[in-house]
Amino acid sequence: MKNMVFGKYIPVDSFMHRLDPRAKLIGVFLLMIALFVPDNWWVFLGLGILIFIGLLMAKIGVKMVLQSFKPMIMMMIFLLVINVLSVRTGDPLFVIGSFTIYSDAVFNTLFVVVRLMLMICITTLLTATTKPLDLTLGIEWILKPLNRFHFPSHEIAMMVSIALRFIPTIIEETMRIMNAQKSRGVDFENGKIGEKIKAILSLIVPLFSVAFERAYELADAMEARAYVPGAPRTRYHILKFKMSDFIFGLVCLIALGLSIASRFYL
Repeated sequence: MKNMVFGKYIPVDSFMHRLDPRAKLIGVFLLMIALFVPDNWWVFLGLGILIFIGLLMAKIGVKMVLQSFKPMIMMMIFLLVINVLSVRTGDPLFVIGSFTIYSDAVFNTLFVVVRLMLMICITTLLTATTKPLDLTLGIEWILKPLNRFHFPSHEIAMMVSIALRFIPTIIEETMRIMNAQKSRGVDFENGKIGEKIKAILSLIVPLFSVAFERAYELADAMEARAYVPGAPRTRYHILKFKMSDFIFGLVCLIALGLSIASRFYL
């Protein structure tokens, strides 16, 4: 958990860091759609290679990203059990007594897991290369056409940005509370299931207390800087599209187009 990079901004100089946040948001949206279209492993492989190249261009350690997949292990096992019990189509793979495990149950689970892993990589690529203020400005620009319908685009963008940036903060606080509980003799790794549940429950109250405390501190800091929701605001940092932004968006659009085409020709 302490090595998780999801929601963290990594301040390095890279091609992905220099892209306009609006281009990255649009590209992430296109790639997310591309992930849910195909049902072919070759398309997933191509999208995975494209995302891997993006991680390399962002100078994000692949080993650090892999740490974010650890919480998915239990979910993978849960999905596999559900599919094994419910899916009865495909070729028989294993026969255990009178119970048969079919190929579709395993492949459906793998499809879901691969999609989730690539989604985590994409969102990590966005949050690790985009500053909180730039992310807010990008989301606000995308939602700006809804202002004519009295939609609070700036407030929504601010809430999304704050929520994303609170993830690493909450993780750090969780690790700090866990270390404090371990020093008092609480064992989070060994023991029966009931004992582990009690140990986890001992984290909830102090974690909620810390979360509310951080929220109050953030609200006081915003009020001290005269932040008023809905008030007209000027911009010191003006976003401008560059040629690299158009190229990035075009690559993501091509990836989406190829993903859609794979449904008809593969």
